[in-house]
Amino acid sequence: MRWMHYLLVRQPFLFLMFTVNLFGTLYGYYWYRYQLYETPAIFLPFVPDSPTASLFFTIVMLGFLFKRNFPLIEALAIITLFKYGIWAVVMNLLVLNETGVLDPVGYMLILSHLGMAVQGLLYAPFYRFKAWHLAAAAVWTLHNEIIDYVFGQMPKYSVLMNYLPEIGYFTFWLSLFSIFLAYYFVVRKDSYKLDLLK
Repeated sequence: MRWMHYLLVRQPFLFLMFTVNLFGTLYGYYWYRYQLYETPAIFLPFVPDSPTASLFFTIVMLGFLFKRNFPLIEALAIITLFKYGIWAVVMNLLVLNETGVLDPVGYMLILSHLGMAVQGLLYAPFYRFKAWHLAAAAVWTLHNEIIDYVFGQMPKYSVLMNYLPEIGYFTFWLSLFSIFLAYYFVVRKDSYKLDLLK
């Protein structure tokens, strides 16, 4: 396992992760373009969930490239990457189950979002956020839940609209599990820690 973590913080690999996530973030905001056009300005920061999660991670990778930690952004990144990564995988599988088909973009979203969930956890030994950073990120995450399922700003999957109560319930518990993972892998007293290479 140590060899993998050693590879993860080598400069070329960090730059690759930064670049992939930067372009993934830009594509994500593009994917949301129609919904963003219809979204009231007050909700704009909370609508493009996945690209904002990858934006947090892109900033984390930029910090790592310069041997710096941004604790609050790291907390936001690990929670939202896992939450929205798993959420998108499940939603696309539900679309496949409902319709019997999934277009190539849907399969791409499954793979890319699964990658999001995994990458956030892989870098956990290098994060340095504390309990208060985690609490602030948890508030952001749960507040986003309210925006999505009370104010109706969730991502639009037309074939799943009849299941919104169930999806909202699933998403709430997924948020709590994502927050728990961040605590377990980073804030917990005996969590595994590694230093960025000098």
